Amino acid sequence: MRDRIVAGLTSIVGATDVLVDSDLRRTYETDWTGRFSGTCTAVVRTSSTREVAEVVRFCNSESVDIIAQGGNTGLVGGGVPRSSSDRPSIVLSLCRMNSIRDLDTAAAQVTAEAGTTLSEWRDHARASGLDTPVDFAARDSATIGGAIATNAGGSRVLRYGTMRQQVLGIEAVLGNGEVVGSLSGLPKETVGLNWPSVLAGSEGTAAIVTSARLRLVPRYDQTITALVSVANIGAAVELLGQLRKSVSSLDAVEVIEPAAMDLVAEHLDVEQPVRASQVGTYMLIDCAGHNDPSSELADAMAAANGVIDAAIATEGPPRERLLAFRDRITEAIATRAQRIGLPPLKLDVAVPLNALGQLLEIAQQAADDDGALLVPFGHLAEGNIHLNYLGATNLDQVTETVLTKVAEMGGTISAEHGIGIAKSRWLHLIRSPGDLAAQRAVRRVLDPNGILNPGVLTPDA
Repeated sequence: MRDRIVAGLTSIVGATDVLVDSDLRRTYETDWTGRFSGTCTAVVRTSSTREVAEVVRFCNSESVDIIAQGGNTGLVGGGVPRSSSDRPSIVLSLCRMNSIRDLDTAAAQVTAEAGTTLSEWRDHARASGLDTPVDFAARDSATIGGAIATNAGGSRVLRYGTMRQQVLGIEAVLGNGEVVGSLSGLPKETVGLNWPSVLAGSEGTAAIVTSARLRLVPRYDQTITALVSVANIGAAVELLGQLRKSVSSLDAVEVIEPAAMDLVAEHLDVEQPVRASQVGTYMLIDCAGHNDPSSELADAMAAANGVIDAAIATEGPPRERLLAFRDRITEAIATRAQRIGLPPLKLDVAVPLNALGQLLEIAQQAADDDGALLVPFGHLAEGNIHLNYLGATNLDQVTETVLTKVAEMGGTISAEHGIGIAKSRWLHLIRSPGDLAAQRAVRRVLDPNGILNPGVLTPDA
């Protein structure tokens, strides 16, 4: 059967882009964290929507599972083969599909194929005097298709929303090989199902996104970044309120707990630019506008209680040094995990702002009980905290403790990384039986034979 599958796929995309050698497949078969991996029959690298549709039709006829993959920066195991399956599978890599076209400055829109990275999208926009509304540290590897599939957010959600809000049109291939959607980008297209809304966050289970019509936003040249230390997480939330009320140029408000600051400072071999108390926390605040936002930011900080220290930069290397304390945390975590010899446990959750302090206490207790190091950071304005456990040994116990409490607080067990394989068994905490039944029904219609990313978004997998 393997030979028949490989021959069929080769007839569609050519031998060069059907990878069967184990050494060539390896980087596609293990996720970024190293926690999730599996073996596939082949990695298939498509170059067009037509090829994707033909591959899907062939796999549908042969009962071959398909795991669509972009930059393989996922953290929940949703973009790599399953470790055990009773059916053959392929990884469908979309990285060759990275063209950008039809940029319209008047409409502030552009069309990008699914394999386009976020940095390529951003660079293309900036070359025309515009910018992109989504940004996060994995921008050089993470792709448009993956960002849509997980409804990714990042640092600019405060100002522009998640990836779902940026998709004005979409082209995708259903589980039977049919191509659906439109790339017209009409703001008042109100007829029938809105495919961007249906597919954003579906994690490759309903269709394979091949292209998207994307929103662009103004490019602001007047920027300011502040790394601020405050007395505690409550003071951080208070300052956030002041910023939202009075700083019109507010672009991002991040929270960095002391363990994360210490780790990234050690990784970069630099001194921390601001001081904080033992129970304090840090905020990284970005503002961007057509006019200098410095006075607005200074006034808001002066009106808030609990500010201990601040370092401020407007451009160039000084600003980049401050931004590194956010952008390179994940890299620092990965380096420490390699040193320990265990992949990190990453829990990406969100709770109401007034529950953030309680969440951090519960997360820390779970780390203490396991003997692990907790490294928390995240996006303060959305109550989204990335809880990274280094050296954790009882992963299920830590996950159960944290996710159960998050659900009890009215939060979500995944804020931007998706459910994937890692969190499927806890999906019932935030979705009712009726919700899950409806989701299964929709999935059966769009993917009748269940070949698209099996096990993802499936509580009983």
